[in-house]
Amino acid sequence: MKRTWPILLVGLSLLWVTVRSLVAAEPAALRVGTSAVNLPADDAMVIAGGIGPGKAQGQEGQLRATAVVLAKGATTAAIVSCDVLMLTRDLLDPLTTEIEGACGIPAAHVMIHSTHTHHAPSTMRVHAYDRDATFCREVQQAVVQAVREANARLTEATFSFQHAKETTVGQNSRLLLADGTIYWVGPRDDAVRPTGPFDPDLPVLAFRSAVGKNLAVIFGHSTHTIGGLTPGVRSPAFYGMAAQRMEQDLGGTFCFLEGASGSTHRLDVEAKEAAQRIEAAVRAALAQAPVQEHPQLAVIKRPFTFRVRTFDEQAEEQAVTAYCTKRIGAGAEGVIDVFRQMRKELAAQQGQERTTWIQTIRIGDVVIVGVPAEFFTSLGVELKHRSPFAHTFIAELSNDWIGYLPDRAAHQLGGYQVWTGFHSYAEPGTGERVVDAAMEMLEELKQK
Repeated sequence: MKRTWPILLVGLSLLWVTVRSLVAAEPAALRVGTSAVNLPADDAMVIAGGIGPGKAQGQEGQLRATAVVLAKGATTAAIVSCDVLMLTRDLLDPLTTEIEGACGIPAAHVMIHSTHTHHAPSTMRVHAYDRDATFCREVQQAVVQAVREANARLTEATFSFQHAKETTVGQNSRLLLADGTIYWVGPRDDAVRPTGPFDPDLPVLAFRSAVGKNLAVIFGHSTHTIGGLTPGVRSPAFYGMAAQRMEQDLGGTFCFLEGASGSTHRLDVEAKEAAQRIEAAVRAALAQAPVQEHPQLAVIKRPFTFRVRTFDEQAEEQAVTAYCTKRIGAGAEGVIDVFRQMRKELAAQQGQERTTWIQTIRIGDVVIVGVPAEFFTSLGVELKHRSPFAHTFIAELSNDWIGYLPDRAAHQLGGYQVWTGFHSYAEPGTGERVVDAAMEMLEELKQK
């Protein structure tokens, strides 16, 4: 009988070790937190998106900085979507540093994205207008506030994903015209054919509570964010209005990420109809999205260097003048002069090296690639096809803005997106190099 206690103690010790091992082997739970902070704006502010400074009277919906913070084990990441045209890294880099200090989220794990709405106050210098300094400060403060609030609200969540499609809202807008030019604005009744693909992918990532309540929904699509439901007012545009309507009906926070849409626009579908179609597609995807068990969370963010292109002033002047004179008519000379002045300033910068960011975020078998430009759809499609992941999606205008990034074929064809200016200044081949750099990061992410 005296030997019973030692045997019992040994048995209990072994049981305790076994229980501890099982607990240690249990994967860490995914946690999510969200916040949407409104961006104050007024009618006096210049609206970005056109060649000249725009104005708006009133507003529909809310312009917002929408944050989704994800945490699993020791890894935390933040995705912030801002209802602005675009943001450059001189405004954004200090925010990622501030967020790291305030929340402990590594700066390299923060993605700050612009939805590219053409109906918000200006946040950068482009064409014939500059950024609104007051609004930029409001955006910066809202980004940090949104991440802080989202981080404070972290709660356990399930992750569901549906790789949906919406095929009707947009189309390749760089149409080859009968005179050999590429469509930008003006009449297009002589259009011959598209010159690139349209990407209908509509990824829907849903984060829900244990009882199935929506906590956060991230969705993306690749059509230029132009068109509010009400003309002449500030607006998050049709994507943002769809997101806010779904929030009201379905609960949770809805976060839109603009895909590779540098060559894709909504030409034939009214904005109200586009919002309804996007909403219907997202709702259907949410109803079908299967749960991914124990999703992995990983992030890589790297600097990327490129050069300002060298250009032929005479050829640029001829291309812009010929198109605008024929297709714009009245007011053409003013538009031509805007491009002329941009080239005049860029002339001294030819060949200069610049540095920007590329970022990849893995959530389960879904990867979001953040690129800092208006990325041509053809490049986005190529990256998806080459990716080692089952589901890869682009979030353009993330962490910086370096203008349009066309593919080499588009540079040969010409058109607005490749005319040299503040909107398009990277040397040809930069887009392909971004794809290659992102692929290296995806391969590395696959091994994690």
